[in-house]
Amino acid sequence: MDGFKRRLSESVQLRLSVTLSLAILLVALLASVFAFVSAFEEAHEQQDETLRQVTMLYDRQQMTLQYPQGTAIDGDDEETRLIIQHLGDGAHATGSNDEALPLPFPASLADGLSTVEVAGEAFRVLVRTTAHGERIAVAQESAARDKDARESAWRSLLPFLILFPVLLLVVGDLVRKLFRPIGVLAAQIDRRAEHELHPIDEQHLPTEVRPFVVAINRLLARVGQAMDTQRRFVADAAHELRSPMTALALQADRLAGADLSPQARERFVPLSRGIERGRKLIDQLLSLATAQATSERVQTGLSVHEVYRQVLEDLLPLAERKGIDIGVDSPLDVQVVFNEMDLFTLVKNLVDNAIRYTPEGGRIDLSVAVMAGAVRLQIKDSGPGIAVEEQARVFDPFYRSLGTDEAGSGLGLSIVKAIAERTGTRVELGFSDPVAQRGLCVSVWIAQG
Repeated sequence: MDGFKRRLSESVQLRLSVTLSLAILLVALLASVFAFVSAFEEAHEQQDETLRQVTMLYDRQQMTLQYPQGTAIDGDDEETRLIIQHLGDGAHATGSNDEALPLPFPASLADGLSTVEVAGEAFRVLVRTTAHGERIAVAQESAARDKDARESAWRSLLPFLILFPVLLLVVGDLVRKLFRPIGVLAAQIDRRAEHELHPIDEQHLPTEVRPFVVAINRLLARVGQAMDTQRRFVADAAHELRSPMTALALQADRLAGADLSPQARERFVPLSRGIERGRKLIDQLLSLATAQATSERVQTGLSVHEVYRQVLEDLLPLAERKGIDIGVDSPLDVQVVFNEMDLFTLVKNLVDNAIRYTPEGGRIDLSVAVMAGAVRLQIKDSGPGIAVEEQARVFDPFYRSLGTDEAGSGLGLSIVKAIAERTGTRVELGFSDPVAQRGLCVSVWIAQG
């Protein structure tokens, strides 16, 4: 019960459904009571009218009365029969109940309708004086009349009994349909990627929901503006830092050719490496800012093997320094429609990441295949891999897997994610060796146009 109360207080849809159901129930009860009472009274009025018609028929046809003497009539129903007798004959009644006629009605009854009790049973009696001066009484048992009236009244409630559950179902379905646009809108917003900040279409939404959607659109515009400002800041900062870092690198190169003492040379090596890491970080920041930009890029037909070749030409020296066996493992080439710089940057960051985290003497395989209507680019390495619980976080900027000593900026996979989200490409992480859960296997799925 407490759970239902909590749901009732939190859910507008449930509250509206319950309120409308209770309102329908209350109206149905009031209408049922009114219909029952009205039908009951109307049945009595029709029964009284029947008594009037019988007396008028008796007077119009100038009928004569003859009381039965113990002779049963087929189809006679004691409860619903009409009794006709001269009012004065009640003084000569021989029985003490309603089985023998005439009945002992008082001769003092006035013309009109009245209720008389005879032998413990109530009778509805209509007394009329005929054109010849005779006073006749037409009577019927009140219990039988009430029984017929109740049956007629209950029959009048059948439409309410049928319509009430139908109305509840209609109200429940109507409320669900009225709130369905909100659920659809929530699902649409939930399916959006992080960079999809375009306004929500408010034209086909209910008027009551539209102000809320307008407020969301304004918030999305402010968030988009803030993200653009952040991206511009990162890009501007990286551009501003590139010149001094290049100058430092040149100075370091000149200093490396100078005649330095062993002690100075020992201190110079970490300085040179730090400058190189700084240049790498600035380059990746610029790449991330470019990847996150929402401007349209020209797409052309590209050879995947050609992109692999360009990437390997850039990164082969890094792999050779670690003695890593790296190469393309698929003989067949595949053509994809993609922006050339985007695909090159995506593959290069994945291969660079594989080289950095694969131990010396390891292996990296690049492959491409067409599967399920999409092109699958795959980079496998023999490194430690990424734990399942960390696979969602490694795409965050500056995040680096725990327990690794490899130097890096933590931006490579963030750049891959930004390009994938902007181009509608799907990136999946797994293990090169699923049984031992070793090695990283990155699959990039590109839809074929």
